[in-house]
Amino acid sequence: MTSATAVACANIAFVKYWGNLSPDLRLPFNSSLSMNLSAATTTTTVRFDPGLASDHVVIDGEARAGAPRDRVAHHLDLVRARAGIGTHAAVESSNSFPMGTGIASSASAFAALSLAATAAAGLSLPEPELSALARRGSGSAARSVPPGFVEWHAAGDHAASFAASFAPPEHWDLRDIVAVVSRDHKRTGSTDGHGAALASPFFAARIAGLQAEVPRVRQAILDRDMAVLGPAIEAEALALHAIALTGRPALLYWAPATVALLHQVHAWRDAGLPVWFTLDAGPNVHLICDGAAAGDVEGCLRQLDYVESWLHNHAGGAARLVPAPAV
Repeated sequence: MTSATAVACANIAFVKYWGNLSPDLRLPFNSSLSMNLSAATTTTTVRFDPGLASDHVVIDGEARAGAPRDRVAHHLDLVRARAGIGTHAAVESSNSFPMGTGIASSASAFAALSLAATAAAGLSLPEPELSALARRGSGSAARSVPPGFVEWHAAGDHAASFAASFAPPEHWDLRDIVAVVSRDHKRTGSTDGHGAALASPFFAARIAGLQAEVPRVRQAILDRDMAVLGPAIEAEALALHAIALTGRPALLYWAPATVALLHQVHAWRDAGLPVWFTLDAGPNVHLICDGAAAGDVEGCLRQLDYVESWLHNHAGGAARLVPAPAV
């Protein structure tokens, strides 16, 4: 096969990944837990073409050069080396949600790229190997390869650090309603943020605490226990941003509307609405609730003029090959 198209979901981490044990291999200091996001997807087509003098990358209809193109080309190099080919590729990718705003666009992007590129190169990798490959492009992409509720295992070597599903999408009707308060591309990407994190005086304490927190959050998901999961994910999100704020350089990913919405979630919960928040490295807020409360959460969001839009997700499936989009 010389051409293939894949779709992958972004994911929201309930226990976060922030800081690399090995920056080149993107090996994390800690294991992390996530849920794939059904409505936040990337569709990527990779076509290996002997007539190309270099890799050509188009993202959301725009030809990319410089660092964005080089990052994709480097990932293609990993696939080419594995397949024993030297052919350049044309890559076309599109997203169902805004890039670079804290909705894990690099996770879905590199999961989809990894699957499409390996298939186009004639490779069929087992899920753990595909997950480990995706991790090389973006750490959180490892979690977008398997379906549903996922654990990415921390390890000291490439082959052992991959993600696997611990519960399928249908296990729990959990919803993630991403409230978009800003579409601005964040000034400092997550790759640079991982390096800055290591200088935080609180980094080591967070990593030590996660030894107990990872199994606790995993069990809360297995038990469908929102009373345990909700407070845990809020505390973990704030801990991650505390590390970002105290790293070198210090990184503030929030906008004024982010803070306003966090306060609003507390107020809604005080009024009896069972909703909690989490955030990735960006200004937009993920509102977590079960399916029964989702309509009420959306109703509350409609009353807030600083929320531009929202993206309603349930637990999404695995990265998958699909027919090529019509031209």
